[in-house]
Amino acid sequence: MHRTQDPAELALIAKKIRRHIVEMTGAAKSGHPGGSLSATDILVTLFWDVMRHDPANPKDPNRDRFILSKGHAAPVLYSVLAECGYSPVETLNTLRTLGSIYQGHPDKRFLPALETSTGSLGQGLSMGLGLGLAARLDGRDYKTYVMIGDGESQEGQVWEAAMFGAYHKVDNVCCILDYNKIQLDGFVKDILDLEPLKAKWQGFGWNTLEINGHDFGQIKQAFNNFLSTRGRPTVIIANTIKGKGVSFMENNPKFHGVAPTPDEVAKALAELA
Repeated sequence: MHRTQDPAELALIAKKIRRHIVEMTGAAKSGHPGGSLSATDILVTLFWDVMRHDPANPKDPNRDRFILSKGHAAPVLYSVLAECGYSPVETLNTLRTLGSIYQGHPDKRFLPALETSTGSLGQGLSMGLGLGLAARLDGRDYKTYVMIGDGESQEGQVWEAAMFGAYHKVDNVCCILDYNKIQLDGFVKDILDLEPLKAKWQGFGWNTLEINGHDFGQIKQAFNNFLSTRGRPTVIIANTIKGKGVSFMENNPKFHGVAPTPDEVAKALAELA
C-alpha cells in the first residue's frame, strides 16, 4: 500500500472510502452510514499515516492494533482494510449478506485481519487496554488504538476501563471518541448528555485532547501528542459530523442506522465525485 502524510492525498482516499460506505450500505439496504462517514478521516489518517502495519504480514507481532469498538460502523473499517490490501475491494458490496466476510459487525471468524470481534458496545476499550498490558508484559512497543462512540460512552464499562487505564498507566493505548453527537434514538444531549466530556476524561486521569475530527492536521497532531506522552493513556475527543460528506445525511439522526435508497445512493455519489 502507498502510505502518505499529505493532507490532500488523505482527503482523496477519504472520499473513496466514503463512496464505498454509501455503495455498501445501499447495496445491503441496511447498515449504519452516518457513524461510518463521521469516522472516515480519522481511520484514513491512522491506516495511511500513523499506524505501523503491513498488509503483506498482517500478523506481525510488532504491528500496531486497531479496535473499532463502535462495531456498527463496520463499513468504514471494511473499506479501509480493503483499500489497504487486507481484503478484496470487489466484494465490499456483499456487506451483510449470508456468508460474506463483511458481516454486519466486525467478526474475526470471517475476516482474520481484524484484531477482535466487536459491536457489543462498551467492551472495546477494555479489550484495547488488555492489548496494551500484553504489549508491556511481552516487552513489545506496539500501540493500540480504540475508537468508541458517544452513545456507547453512556455505558458504565467505558468508565470502568477509563479508571483502569489511568490507574495502571497504560500509556501505549489511545482511545478515539467519535463525538458526532447523535446516537440511535436521536441527539446524545437529549438522551443522556455526556457533558462536560473533556472534564470527565481529565478527571479520570487521561491525557485528554479535543480536536476537529475532520481536520487532517489536527488529527495527526493529536496522534503525535499521544506517541510522545508517557505515564498515562490518551483520549482524543474528535468532534465530528454524523454523515460527513453527504449533505442530506449530515447531522441527520435518520442515517444512524438507515441505508440510503437507490436514488439517495446516486445523489450521494454525485456529491462525492
